[in-house]
Amino acid sequence: MKKAYFFDMDGVLFDSMPNHAQAWDDIMKKHGLDFTAQDCYRQEGRTGQDVIHHAIWQKEHREASEEEIWAIYREKSNRFLELGGAGPMRGVKDVLDYLMAQGKQLYVVTGSGQQTLFDELNKTFPNAFARERMVTALDVTKGKPDPEPYLRAWKKSGLEKSECCVIENAPIGIRAGKAAGLFTIGVNTGPLPDDDLYDAGADIVVKDMAALLAYLKAL
Repeated sequence: MKKAYFFDMDGVLFDSMPNHAQAWDDIMKKHGLDFTAQDCYRQEGRTGQDVIHHAIWQKEHREASEEEIWAIYREKSNRFLELGGAGPMRGVKDVLDYLMAQGKQLYVVTGSGQQTLFDELNKTFPNAFARERMVTALDVTKGKPDPEPYLRAWKKSGLEKSECCVIENAPIGIRAGKAAGLFTIGVNTGPLPDDDLYDAGADIVVKDMAALLAYLKAL
């Protein structure tokens, strides 16, 4: 087993992707921007700011202002809450409990900058994640698929790369983990085929959290 595990948040810790995808679809359509629910799954892991910046550039060939980006992102965040937010991914508490019992370091590495989900982390997974073991959109200059988020988590751990493991559900996140030189497990909790996760570089792909727990225990 590894000594530290770096968990993505949306689609891994929280079953949040259906509502995120719908929220993005609704708000981007409102602003006449091209970013569908399916795009959300394929581009999952990018920071919200990066998504909005690229959508505006693609449509209007101009740089979006910080005020414009954050205004759209707030709309998207509010729509996400209107749709019901997110609960924990089925089976993930068992995985976290097992790793904590084994004395492993647990980190969150997410492209989200949504404060409500960070607050929910402490309520849903008490004692699992401390703020100093989180890397969020607010902590990086480049989001996934750039390796920076996972490199920051690795540096925080103080461990060798061979002692760390990434847990991801999205191709972009997997690419970031592998670009950081880390062993990366894909947990396919969404609608994409397993091949998309393997093509992104996943070392192994499992179908859900129960399968992940079985894999960890087998180690």
